[in-house]
Amino acid sequence: MNLLKRLIQRVLIFGLGVFCVWLIVFVVFETADRRLPWILAVAVTYGLAAYGILPRIIRIGLRILQSKQVPSYTVTGDGLPGDPVNIVLVGTLLQLRQCFAELGWFEADPLSLASSWGMVKAFVRNKPYPTAPFSTLYLFGRGQDIGFQQAIDSSPRKRHHVRFWALSLTRASATWGTAEFWLAIERPPADQRVLWIGAATRDTGISLTRLSFQITHATDADTNAERDYMIAELRKNGAIEEVRIYKAGETLSTGRVNHYIRDGEIALAVLTPDGERSAIASEDRQLRSAPDRQRQGG
Repeated sequence: MNLLKRLIQRVLIFGLGVFCVWLIVFVVFETADRRLPWILAVAVTYGLAAYGILPRIIRIGLRILQSKQVPSYTVTGDGLPGDPVNIVLVGTLLQLRQCFAELGWFEADPLSLASSWGMVKAFVRNKPYPTAPFSTLYLFGRGQDIGFQQAIDSSPRKRHHVRFWALSLTRASATWGTAEFWLAIERPPADQRVLWIGAATRDTGISLTRLSFQITHATDADTNAERDYMIAELRKNGAIEEVRIYKAGETLSTGRVNHYIRDGEIALAVLTPDGERSAIASEDRQLRSAPDRQRQGG
């Protein structure tokens, strides 16, 4: 029975692929080519294919292939799989902002026409834009609540960055491990201590998405390394307490926007109270410098 089901799925996916190619090449391009100069016909065909036809075909394909209800990836505005969920912090919005500010990370500007144009200019000129906006990814049926970034080599094209979605601790404990966990559309109050569900990745340049060929940031495939880097930075600054590792929910087996290598683990840590942070950071520096003092003394 399972073999027959997989065979039917593959036939349907193959049929969708054939239909998509036919639609783009023999309908969209031919129509545009008859009415526009060749170069404009190609541009119009690319725009309709990358931002209209392909995302919709891919969504249909994912509905055919996806049998799990609890994703471990965020989704794009087109409904396609986005960055993987790989970090969770516990604390208030104020604590979250303070700990990343102390690390030298900047909060991302809201996405707007003005900030998008600023990002384009920064890309073209290769000039720093510390608070560059993020594209919107979705979790719990809503876009990210907040995002932070750290430029690499002062370049707008390379950066460490993370998006966070707030989730009520009460709702999380009541729905953990079920599909209901991912349906928390309402944002908790800003002053509430919550779970900050995060998707951390490292941008390395610019590229096209694998599935729909849309223009986007190129990202480092190893999201485990980015998660570990962020945890190490937070630990070094005394911003978090003990880190626990959890397995993500059931993963999507196909259709990632970028090809990611991940171990399926999510790091969860509690943000430390403000008064304790400097003491923990100082103690950590002393522990790390102890071997150097011993070597010098020996």
